[in-house]
Amino acid sequence: MALLKDILYRVHITAASGSTDVEVTSICFDSRKVKAGSLFVAIKGTQSDGHVFIDKAVSTGAIAIVCETLPDTISDKATFITVKDSAKALGIIASNFYGNPSAKLKLVGVTGTNGKTTVATLLFKLFSTLGHRCGMLSTVVNKIVDNDVPSTHTTPDPIQINELLIKMLQANCTHCFMEVSSHAVAQGRIEGLHFVGALFTNITHDHLDYHRTFESYIRAKKGFFDGLSSDAFALVNSDDKRGMVMLQNTKAQKKTLALKKMADFKAKIITNSMEGLELEIGERNVWFKLIGDFNAYNLLTVYGAACLMGEDPEMVLMKLSALTSAPGRFELVMPGSKFTAIVDYAHTPDALKNVLETIEHFRTGQEQVIAVIGCGGDRDKTKRPLMAAVACKYSNKVIFTSDNPRSEDPIEIIKEMQTGVGPTDAKKTLVMVDREEAIKTACMLAKEKDIIIVAGKGHENYQEIKGVKHPFDDKEVLTRMLKMFAN
Repeated sequence: MALLKDILYRVHITAASGSTDVEVTSICFDSRKVKAGSLFVAIKGTQSDGHVFIDKAVSTGAIAIVCETLPDTISDKATFITVKDSAKALGIIASNFYGNPSAKLKLVGVTGTNGKTTVATLLFKLFSTLGHRCGMLSTVVNKIVDNDVPSTHTTPDPIQINELLIKMLQANCTHCFMEVSSHAVAQGRIEGLHFVGALFTNITHDHLDYHRTFESYIRAKKGFFDGLSSDAFALVNSDDKRGMVMLQNTKAQKKTLALKKMADFKAKIITNSMEGLELEIGERNVWFKLIGDFNAYNLLTVYGAACLMGEDPEMVLMKLSALTSAPGRFELVMPGSKFTAIVDYAHTPDALKNVLETIEHFRTGQEQVIAVIGCGGDRDKTKRPLMAAVACKYSNKVIFTSDNPRSEDPIEIIKEMQTGVGPTDAKKTLVMVDREEAIKTACMLAKEKDIIIVAGKGHENYQEIKGVKHPFDDKEVLTRMLKMFAN
């Protein structure tokens, strides 16, 4: 419980009606969760408008309402607080209500189109092996030391974030590493949080279904850095042409990393093979278990962040060299089988290009590359033909299939992908809507030493169709098919 006036600290209030000297027992933005003593925050969301449910919240027992516009009739049973942006207000309110747990941890946020999960996971693993008790908020899973908490969003809502941070403190965590999505920034989910550092991996084509324009998408990412305090650090990939844009208005300490340019943290690829990467980094040559140029950036980001957080560079490199990546990120399936089979989460044109270029680099002879890809429904449609074009450019055979079609018809999604395929590439493509059949067909088509890449879902263990999540794991299906065609 907390006094309303205390949890409104730092909230920009435009008007108030009623007393703020009242005890708030809980906060919520879902009217169905309101109970006696609740503070209800009415948010104008993409699916519904919380303002419609203000009367219901009051009748259910809400003691206070935070909203952008007042209802026609104001009940004297609750205090009404008007704000300019209730989504941002919720972030601040949630932090205040839970006692600002982010300020009691070393919280580092990772943003960018690709690499967020890998960087956050490596940081969690690294700092854990360095002897710290850590938490993680990621697309794959939320972690509190050794305990896994299922993840439903890349970045949870403000109430969930603060509840998880409280649990981390209760478990004596000192560090937390979290993915910060563009949606989270735009929707105010990280408002009120205190970050000691922010990391930028890269920015490429994605989420235009939500942000509408690439410029809006960039602004959302940049908003994370704009909100940092002067006692934080901002580390960006300056090889990405938008890297320095992230630093333009930040108050944080500005740091850069690069493979191609001069930077505060510099690395050079010495060896790049299917066994791993050898990097010249920190004036040392170090072997890492991760694969591909894109992972060189991820490793350098983790190294730079650890150094900026005061860890010993030599110890960081030693521990980092022993770590593996996040599940479903360029993950080899059944190493040693007659095919090379890879599962990867790549679901943007640039991520798919990175993976396929890495495979191209490793080809030694006449191996075929067989790609199984789809695109998610109810998401950015403009990337569908681009994904198909990239797959065709770098593969000998491409099987178009379902990803998570959600509410859309998977056949229509595939048709939109096919608009990116030129006449000369059309003959190398197949359409197989059933994802399991597509993976099976890839294995049937493969000859010894061929390379199969199943992209798009990575760590996910479900396929979402018409609002229902059906069990489906690319790695499990691919393993089963590889065993079937082992001889």
